[in-house]
Amino acid sequence: MKIEIENNHFQLSSSGVAYWEEQKTLLIADVHLGKISHFRKYGSAVPKDAILSNFNKLTESIKIYSPKKIIFLGDLFHSAKNLEWNLFENWLAIQTAEVVLIAGNHDIISPLHYEALKVKIYQELQLGKFKLTHHPEEQENTFNICGHIHPGYRLAGMAKQHLKLKCFFKSKYQLILPAFGEFTGVFLMKPEAEDQIFVCASSKVIQVM
Repeated sequence: MKIEIENNHFQLSSSGVAYWEEQKTLLIADVHLGKISHFRKYGSAVPKDAILSNFNKLTESIKIYSPKKIIFLGDLFHSAKNLEWNLFENWLAIQTAEVVLIAGNHDIISPLHYEALKVKIYQELQLGKFKLTHHPEEQENTFNICGHIHPGYRLAGMAKQHLKLKCFFKSKYQLILPAFGEFTGVFLMKPEAEDQIFVCASSKVIQVM
């Protein structure tokens, strides 16, 4: 699904990433690396193979878009360093794109560890009319691209069946990306008349509002 915002073009993927064509930049929100290892440490029955799922999805997205820059819109890691930090180091070592992190509320790992891996960290980033943040911020004359909310939407069928899907949520001055990570859950959005909802189906993005 391709959308236009402020004369810029964005490709929305069912994986939850957005590719910003003019900037040759891949935008990714709320990966929450380390969360699966955290769950397993405290006894949750999460398959060990699930740990690699986020890295496989990241690699696939990069193959599709070949970005020059990757910007994580906060909550790259769920909490402190664990096994998945080592996997992140290995993954990062084979990337050719510049990697940037907009710090989120879960990003408690010392910036020094990221700097050692040549990952740049910002609290927010202004690129022309676009303001990239982790938490949503709405203000006139600036279009905000963010994460944090883990937006989702409930689809209802004719036989009263319901399906919750991750979604991109677009309002007048804002685009909220879905959580990229596995086992992150969704927050069901309540759109107003002018809002737009793009749900992430299994293999494509579908506009439902």
